[in-house]
Amino acid sequence: MPRGQKSKLHAHEKCCRNKAQAQGHKDAQTAAAQEEVASFSSSPFYGDGVPSSPVTVPATTRAVAGVPCQRSDVNATSQVQKSKNSSEASPSTDMSGQDLLTRKASMLVRSLLCKYKVNEPIKKIDMLKIVHKRYKEHFPEILRKASEHMDLVFGLELKEVQPNSHSYNLVCKSDDTGDGSLSSAWRFPIKGILMPLLGVIFLHGNRASEEEVWQFLNILGIYDGKRHFMFGEPRKLITQYLVKEKYLEYRQVPSSDPPRFEFLWGPRAQAETTKMRVLEFLSKANDTVPSAFPSYYEEALRDEEERARAISPTKAGTTSKASTCSKATSRLNSHPE
Repeated sequence: MPRGQKSKLHAHEKCCRNKAQAQGHKDAQTAAAQEEVASFSSSPFYGDGVPSSPVTVPATTRAVAGVPCQRSDVNATSQVQKSKNSSEASPSTDMSGQDLLTRKASMLVRSLLCKYKVNEPIKKIDMLKIVHKRYKEHFPEILRKASEHMDLVFGLELKEVQPNSHSYNLVCKSDDTGDGSLSSAWRFPIKGILMPLLGVIFLHGNRASEEEVWQFLNILGIYDGKRHFMFGEPRKLITQYLVKEKYLEYRQVPSSDPPRFEFLWGPRAQAETTKMRVLEFLSKANDTVPSAFPSYYEEALRDEEERARAISPTKAGTTSKASTCSKATSRLNSHPE
């Protein structure tokens, strides 16, 4: 084979190897990032399946079946827990201490969300019953974990009514603008499903098939056709409400036969949040940092740069107009009458 053709062949093979390596690196990061989402979604904080503790069985299982939380549910769970306290076994040696505390925190989260839904008072003595007296010395850390999760995922802040009152309220955090302009989509309970959905779409190449979305929601304990105690009818929420509010785009995949559908970020999601914020959200939920996933982090950085470039000309134009207006006003004021 002539030397020129050999050189071209070697160059082509090298190019193919580089592309394959780059694709393999990308695929590995995709798998890692999707595993991160799965880790978040399968967190005991989030699941709505039947919990291992009897504390929340009546409230959550009835709510999943379509019956809202009621005061009797909360009272009943306390009675069940009281009757079981004497027979509760010691913590399993197969589970680490931190896992146990996270599990207890998840039980507390579900109970507090149910109380919030029905406007039940939140008292320390009731929370201690939920986590069990065996974990009394760990209660501050359990409460911290539960509070951080409700703040991050649902935008709810646990506040003590008065110092040393041992009585608490869950309050919806106001938006950063302070003018009350935050959309209801970023408040409880919808924020708890919107941010994870935007993350799933982002990690699937900025478009996620309907199958991928429902697979993710199923891991959360959210099922098509089954009413959820926080989110109501999930299909209506994600394909109608969030689409109507322009946070999600739900469309048929072009040329698909039989028809298949996919989800994308809607224009309001693109305007009101960023890929970096969503990546930070997913990272915080898993005690890591966005830069742990270089390809997605780089994409989020590019998105930030593009947004900054788009804003700069607008600001420049506004400044120019203000300057021109100021000069014109100055000339008018100095004009002799």
